[in-house]
Amino acid sequence: MSAPAGPVTARLSFLDRFLAVWIVLAMAVGLGLGRLVPGLGDALAEVTVTGVSLPIALGLLVMMYPVLAKVRYDRLGAVTRDRRLLIPSLVLNWAVGPALMFALAWLFLPDLPEYRTGLVVVGLARCIAMVVIWNDLACGDREAAAVLVALNSVFQVLAFSLLGWFYLSVLPGRLGLQQTALDVSVWEIARSVLIFLGVPLLAGFLTRRLGERAKGRAWYESELIPRIGPFALYGLLFTIVVLFALQGDAITSRPLDVARIALPLLVYFAVMWAGSMAVGRAVGLDHPRATTLAFTAAGNNFELAIAVAIATFGAASGQALAGVVGPLIEVPVLIGLVRVALAARRFFPGPAPAAVREGAARV
Repeated sequence: MSAPAGPVTARLSFLDRFLAVWIVLAMAVGLGLGRLVPGLGDALAEVTVTGVSLPIALGLLVMMYPVLAKVRYDRLGAVTRDRRLLIPSLVLNWAVGPALMFALAWLFLPDLPEYRTGLVVVGLARCIAMVVIWNDLACGDREAAAVLVALNSVFQVLAFSLLGWFYLSVLPGRLGLQQTALDVSVWEIARSVLIFLGVPLLAGFLTRRLGERAKGRAWYESELIPRIGPFALYGLLFTIVVLFALQGDAITSRPLDVARIALPLLVYFAVMWAGSMAVGRAVGLDHPRATTLAFTAAGNNFELAIAVAIATFGAASGQALAGVVGPLIEVPVLIGLVRVALAARRFFPGPAPAAVREGAARV
């Protein structure tokens, strides 16, 4: 039986207690800034890292570092031997996800080729960054998340260009549909992965290794982690503000276009997340690992999708707008799915741990 909500909520920090409120406010502030401050979006986009705004890049790094510093890297071996987790993750991420996004893009946007192509690119870019936040909020398995995002990063380097060629040129050609070329090098993808996953992963690993070596695990987890932990949410809120500010004018001036792009994305996130959670339950995963499977399968690497769209089609293209709308829809949808994931604990064997109760109180 769950503990009363009051005592759990009282143990949370002020930031954690009203997290959903801060996220909504961050989205509103970003939209307002993008609409009301002339040239702000252009200024934010002017300085880039691998085609992504530097402020977004910094926000992502700050967001990911504390979560990856919490990972117990000595437990990763058990995750890498768990075929019930790894095989479904590979199938869902690299077979089901891209195929589903391709189908939804053509189903909902048959008359809008630029937006359709942008969505296909989003579907090909599997999540390696923001998913660590959603997984942590939903009390997923941190060690499993670290392994799955690392696995996605390897497949991203090896398979992104090939899958782009298949879903934008080969498959449409076979089906008698319009074809599109996607010119992106393996090095561009590898560079994005190294920056957005490699840097915070290395920083998190070294922080744990050096911190535990200096003062032990008890000190590290009871003293250091609580000090750096809040920066993950600060980074998340900052990233949300910048993302919405970048496209605030486009979103508010072209609401019908945004709505048409948003609809297939909403269906995609719901189907991928719910289907992945069901697969996890069916193959016998516990709640934390099933949650990790669901979020890593449903999320997308928007920083890579935006970079590819800008480099290939231009910053003002419909493909780039579709890439930016992706995270704008993903953020509120996946924060909602965090609550669903916490509530879904009842469908898994065993009592709900304290971490799940605190997660529910947080979001």
